[in-house]
Amino acid sequence: MRIEVTRDVFQLAQAFTISRGSRTEAHVLTVRVSDGVDSGWGECVPYARYDETLDTVTAEIEALSGDLTRDGLYDLLPAGAARNAVDCALWDLEAKRAGKRAWTLAGLAAPGPEITAYTLSLGTPEAMQAQAAQNAHRPLLKIKLGTPDDMPRLEAVRAGAPTSRIIVDANEGWSAEVYADLAPHLVRLGVQMVEQPLPAGDDDALIGMERPVPVCADESCHDRSDLPALKGKYDMVNIKVDKTGGLTEALALRDAARTEGYDIMVGCMVGSSLAMAPATLVAQGVAVTDLDGPLLLAEDREAPLVFDEAGVHPPTAALWG
Repeated sequence: MRIEVTRDVFQLAQAFTISRGSRTEAHVLTVRVSDGVDSGWGECVPYARYDETLDTVTAEIEALSGDLTRDGLYDLLPAGAARNAVDCALWDLEAKRAGKRAWTLAGLAAPGPEITAYTLSLGTPEAMQAQAAQNAHRPLLKIKLGTPDDMPRLEAVRAGAPTSRIIVDANEGWSAEVYADLAPHLVRLGVQMVEQPLPAGDDDALIGMERPVPVCADESCHDRSDLPALKGKYDMVNIKVDKTGGLTEALALRDAARTEGYDIMVGCMVGSSLAMAPATLVAQGVAVTDLDGPLLLAEDREAPLVFDEAGVHPPTAALWG
């Protein structure tokens, strides 16, 4: 089996800022797996927060050899970007070999569109209000926050988009004290969920803390092994294929988290339609879908995902799966 890794750069439609910094490009790795007859592909986004770089993830993938299977990947690679790209490429390869869609191979019902959040970049209150006003037609907005002085931003976004549903992503940027002070205002402004308010290593402070708005684990939850440590802290988990290490574990994490009583969010890194395509299968019927990566790009793959008033649609076979 042959594995090929290439680096691709997609320009963003505008600078994208979170509490950790800004970017104007999405740097991704594209992985192609071929058996000599058929080939499949997948995409990953190495993430510095998880000590991943384009170089280290490329090296992990290029070190693989022999006949690869999705089950076998668990013994070869940890959860993360490298395993994700290979796992998703193997799903695509299996679908092409079988002449069936990936969801059929996974034993899932045919997917449909899901309303997705649209992310507003962190900025000044004035800039965020302008962003909100430009996107006030969208049913669900996600606000990037994570500073000690976020109240003016919250007020500004609500003023700019008075009827949109709002969720908040603090990207580990708040302290327990900041979150406790903001919580009543989140309720007042109609925020429906807050994602990872505290750093993953300090989230024990959430135990016993009043959570008037559901709190979602992102950096604190990568795969099923993290679920026991979330008890008493979180109400939801954010599943990203780049964190779980592929579609295989993402589906397993979704089922396990539901069994444990968690609501599900399906999120993404900033990548192309190829990166989002497998996640559309995980997102079916979940509480929150956040697969807007392609909407943040100025360019995309051929045969990209369709986004319309019904939400993000599942991929065509020309794209993936």
